[in-house]
Amino acid sequence: MSDENIPDKKIMNENVIDLKKLLEEVAQNSESTLFEPPKKDGNAAKINTLINRAMRLLAQRDHGETELRRKLLIPPMPFVKPQNKKSSWASRKKPAQNEFAEEEVVRAKPEPRPVPEAIPEEHVQAVIDYCYQHQWLDDAKFASRYISGRSHKGYGAQRIRSELLQKGVDKEIITVALENTDVDWCALARDLAVRKFGENLPTDWKEKSKVLRYLLYRGFFQEEIQSIYRDFDD
Repeated sequence: MSDENIPDKKIMNENVIDLKKLLEEVAQNSESTLFEPPKKDGNAAKINTLINRAMRLLAQRDHGETELRRKLLIPPMPFVKPQNKKSSWASRKKPAQNEFAEEEVVRAKPEPRPVPEAIPEEHVQAVIDYCYQHQWLDDAKFASRYISGRSHKGYGAQRIRSELLQKGVDKEIITVALENTDVDWCALARDLAVRKFGENLPTDWKEKSKVLRYLLYRGFFQEEIQSIYRDFDD
């Protein structure tokens, strides 16, 4: 049987963008190199611009896939060239000459701001795929680094989990990252309470409740707080 009769096992999706072909098109249709502002219109140039945006966002800090996708879908506001205004000195110098001009300025209606162009989801997906191919995106590594950074700022696992969920990180990825972290949450809760309330922590119930509320707000679990005050009621 000839190769022509062998069916292709891959099912091509019309909405899937071939990144290799895309980058070749960018190189052919634009004098600029990759990651530089495109000089021509078209899907390739628009996706090249999105790659620029993704690189800038990832250079600022780590992002998960959902968070990066959400930001890339927000269209940037079109640039509006500011209108030149006459100086107040000129107005004081020649009030008679500027009288009618100022009247026209008052009567003139401001030009409507241009509506930003919606960004197609398939363009964003192409950029997300490109980031994965270059290992710029990894939700597992992102979750691990996020836990490390937030715990160093005195936040507990419960709050960190909630924040990661809001950023669109999968629950299983968060659970594994929290299980693999070397953070001692009980010791962290103790250190945070000492920094806030002093080495000799309150002993009466009213003051203890302040410590409890504070640590709960910071995202610690009851068990971790009870490790500080073993006489807390369940």
